[in-house]
Parts: sequence; structure tokens; C-alpha cells
Amino acid sequence: MRSFLLRLSIILLTQSYNLSESATSECTLTGNSLENLTSILTTCQEISIANLQVPAGETLALYAQNDSIITFEGCITFGYKEMTNFLVIIHGNNITVIGAPGHLIDGDGARWWDTFGSNGGRKKPRFIQFQLKNSLVKGLNVKNSPQHCFSIFESENVILTDITFDCLDGDTQGGHNTDAFGTGYSKNVTITNSTVYNQDDCFGINSGSGHVFTNNFCYGGHGISIGSVGGRENNVVENILIKNNTVVNSENGIRIKTNYNTTGIVRNITFEDITIENITTYGFLVRGDYRNGGSAGKPSPGFELSHLTFRNIHGTVQSGGTNVYIFLADGVASNWTVENIKIVGGQRRVRCSGIPSDSNFSCEEQNGGTKQYL
Repeated sequence: MRSFLLRLSIILLTQSYNLSESATSECTLTGNSLENLTSILTTCQEISIANLQVPAGETLALYAQNDSIITFEGCITFGYKEMTNFLVIIHGNNITVIGAPGHLIDGDGARWWDTFGSNGGRKKPRFIQFQLKNSLVKGLNVKNSPQHCFSIFESENVILTDITFDCLDGDTQGGHNTDAFGTGYSKNVTITNSTVYNQDDCFGINSGSGHVFTNNFCYGGHGISIGSVGGRENNVVENILIKNNTVVNSENGIRIKTNYNTTGIVRNITFEDITIENITTYGFLVRGDYRNGGSAGKPSPGFELSHLTFRNIHGTVQSGGTNVYIFLADGVASNWTVENIKIVGGQRRVRCSGIPSDSNFSCEEQNGGTKQYL
């Protein structure tokens, strides 16, 4: 895994430069049309997206030149149309994406929300796709995604920092599948110092390596997830550091989930210094039976879950939930390090299975010393 300290030094270095200098009028996209976008991307490397109303059914596709700086200013809004594309795509190499003070990228997702998310109902766009290499995304303020917010796809050596995703309105207006940060087919992505209010995963990864998720606050969603893994072209997640995060009022705290009747590898994963508070369902979850949002009833034997570290994980679960749930087939898990896990409050008892015998971990200790049963 790339050194986190090295990546942190890159963040601090960028803060010593003025990355939000205003672009010229010729390099500013504003108003209610994308008509000038092609010429701006062709001729400009310092680009401003300012007080823009993206027309209904269109995508703000920022395929920028190498070494470009893209600054969001004012309020960015989107017309309504049922669609399955992204509202925004940002693509390129050595790109800097900056949110200027006071800006807002507002998806106004309630126009699409119907409680079904991506599982039916209205056709809903995803919000923002990053397909970047050697790039920095800093200070974005994003609100009310129609469904998934940040999709980080086929990216490498990218830092996302100081980002706010506020989808709290979805709690009462039908938001669903409003995942905050999702990564796939990517390497060396760091997400840090960010705040999320949503109704699905705060961070989810289904394939990739070298990622860091640290110093983030997650509220109201499904917690921090590895997975689901399995059934895709790439079914390997490895060399991941998840450290110093807080998960509050969420369905799950931390979880690893692999899809039923598939194969893959989850390897060299560290969850460390995690605080969870007021979790409703599972505080600590590792399952090998995932299918269509629920359980297939038995875990699959086709996965390797090895060299996992769980250290300094503390918090509370509501009485109707389960503190710790591990449901794996025998022999798929090995070389786990488990230290200083204390999750309390849940009264629902579920037997744990498939824990490596050398991990020195007991689910029963997390449930008041009472043996668990299915």
C-alpha cells in the first residue's frame, strides 16, 4: 500500500497554492446551456463552472486536458428527466477539482426519489463519476443525489478531501441507494476529512487496491463497506486502510460482504480506530451469504478472506440490533488480527461462524457473555 503519510503530504502541499484562481470569462461555463463546453475544454486549462443550470437529460461531461484546474463556483443545478446516465463526469490526468467557498452542487434528488433507488420506479441518474489519474478533488459541497453520488471508476492515484455530501432530506423524502463514495476497478484512492449524510454506504468498494479511507464522518446510511464483492470482472479487494472514522445513527457500523455463490479475494484489509454510535442492525458484520440486499441462507466457500486486521473498534448498537455478526463458510478466513473490540447494546443474538481459530476473537464477548444462536 502506498504510504498514507506521503499522500497526506501531497494534500498539505496543495494547500500552499492558490488553486481556485478565477478563470477568464472565455473559460467560464455559466447560464443554462452546455453549448460552449466543447470549446472551453479544448482551449482552457483553468476552467470555472459557475452558477450553471445543466439542461434536463444532459450530462456535464468534463473531459479535461491534462494538468487542468476545474473550479465549481456558485450554485450548480440540473433539469429533471428520467435517465440512467451520470449528471456529471470528470475525466483526465493530473486534474485538480476545487469547490470555491460558498458553492453548491445540488442534485435536487427529491424529484427522482420514490423509495426504490436503483431497484425500480423512476429511472434515476447517478450523480458524479470520477475517472481520474494523479489528481486531487478538494472542498466539494454536494447535496441530494438522485441515487449514488461519487462513483470513482478506473482511477489511480487520486485524493478526495474536505468533501461534504448532504443527503439528509432523503431520510423523509424517499431517498434510497444514495451511496456516498463508491470505488471500482481503481488503485490508490484516498478519501479523507469528509462528511456524509445519506441512506446507503458511506464508503463502498467492490474491487481495487491501495485505498485509504480516513478521518471521515458518516451519518444515517449503511456504514463503511468492503463489498459486495463477487460476480464481476474483477473480484479482488486488497491493501485497504480504513482508519479513524466515525459512523453514527446508521444501519451498520463496519462490514465486509461477499456475494453468494461467487468467488474472489478480500485480503490485507485494516479497520482501525473506528467509533460507531447508535447502530440499528449490525455493529460489526462479516458475511459470505449476501444476495439481493439480504441473505442467501448459507455462506459460499469460494472466497479468501485473509490478513484482515480489526483494531480499536468501539461503540453502541440499539437493543434490536446485533453487536457482532460473522457468517462465513469454514476455511475461507485466515490470518486475522483482532485487538480491542468493544461493541455493546445489541440484544439480538446471532451465532457467528467461520472465525479463524487463531484470531483470539469471540462474538460472545460482544454480546454480554451470552452464547449466540441463529
